[in-house]
Amino acid sequence: MRIARFATDEGMSFGVVEENTVAAVAAHPFGELTFTGQRLPLADVRLLAPILPSKVIAIGKNYAAHAREMGGEAPAEPMIFAKPSTAVIGPGEAVAYPEKLSERVDFEGELAVVIGRMCREVPAARAAEVILGYTCANDVTARDLQKKDGQWTRAKGFDTFCPLGPWIETEADPSDLAIGTTVNGETRQDARTSQMVHDIPALVEYVSQVMTLLPGDVILTGTPEGVGPLEIGDEVTVTVEGVGSLTNRVIARE
Repeated sequence: MRIARFATDEGMSFGVVEENTVAAVAAHPFGELTFTGQRLPLADVRLLAPILPSKVIAIGKNYAAHAREMGGEAPAEPMIFAKPSTAVIGPGEAVAYPEKLSERVDFEGELAVVIGRMCREVPAARAAEVILGYTCANDVTARDLQKKDGQWTRAKGFDTFCPLGPWIETEADPSDLAIGTTVNGETRQDARTSQMVHDIPALVEYVSQVMTLLPGDVILTGTPEGVGPLEIGDEVTVTVEGVGSLTNRVIARE
């Protein structure tokens, strides 16, 4: 099932995408879905970020080849950091390049986990019970500020630096999916989720030992090798097999 959040002239709704239509649901997508009976052509709605999380928890250096390209080795335990909810944008929305503050902004294509219910201290063996589904993500990063600051909050936290979408796929098996990123149609990242150092059940267990996860919270599972700079005017697309594709254009921050 593909759960989307979308906008029309009448407002915002959640819905289930079925081929070229979207069937609206009442309220939120957590728990049993109640359909309103409204069905709209997908082409007539604007897809939004599929969820507005209370927090985005990201995992650093979770692909060994990426850790090496950044000049280090993958950590023995997951390396976690946070992105603010205000960084979240949806498919088709613009990533705003903060030219006055940064001279290098990178893409980082990732698979994102969407939490389906409040939970804490979840054993890895039961992680699937608390996951609503999966979506595509781009952990946009001001690379020069990351190096300058020595910690990652500013570099990762700019408004628009967390594109998510196009929807939440609830039935994907995330253990071995192709994941890739293109910039202006040119392939920059090409990997598989099976190459993660710490798999998704391990990440849910680790993060939930630290903090309570709420419905709609997002865990970014790390980026594979091939990260690189974006320029104003670029179009960047993150594609995850069985989930979908997320495309955003880069503009100058006003």
